[in-house]
Amino acid sequence: MAVRLPPTPRAPRLDRSQVVVLFYGALTVVAVMWAALRGQPNILIYGGRAPHRILHFVSSLAIGTAVGLLLVLLTRILQDRYAWARVLHNEFRELLGPLDQREILLLAAASAIGEECFFRGALLPQLASLLPGLVGVVFGVVGSSALFALLHIGPGARFLPWTLSSLGVGVLLGTLYVGIGDLVAPIAIHFTINLLNLQDIVRRQMPA
Repeated sequence: MAVRLPPTPRAPRLDRSQVVVLFYGALTVVAVMWAALRGQPNILIYGGRAPHRILHFVSSLAIGTAVGLLLVLLTRILQDRYAWARVLHNEFRELLGPLDQREILLLAAASAIGEECFFRGALLPQLASLLPGLVGVVFGVVGSSALFALLHIGPGARFLPWTLSSLGVGVLLGTLYVGIGDLVAPIAIHFTINLLNLQDIVRRQMPA
């Protein structure tokens, strides 16, 4: 009589939110290490300035949240007026599939922190250092935004507005990072946009 052996236990698979957190966590680590090799491990502060007081942190957070809400409002206006914006919404809904609130929160937070640390905190100053003065700063802002937009290329021409809007938002985020002097406002903008737009994408299917 054959003896049936118990099944070999398999390692548990990572769920989607865990994969996202690991990816953006690794991106943040790369950004910190890159900046440290350049002599500026504190990527939250632009140009190695002295740490800001709590009032500056709160004001940066308030500015970032307010700007993020305005950009989300602009998204809703575009969706009401233009078919391409509604098509893009529905495409993302189909692409992402069902997401619970935990996944949405983790995705919004991890992507906001990871992408801002890498593209604004590490990449922008590196590009800015290649050219002198204001020309270098502009090159850093535009160059990091262009590479940021390349990360936001979707499967098909219908995703082109997403790529172009990412370029514009990237320029805004980079300008705020340089102007305000820290990553708090860019992270707050990025998180607000991702959180509210993901919630809206999951919640409703838009008419064509």
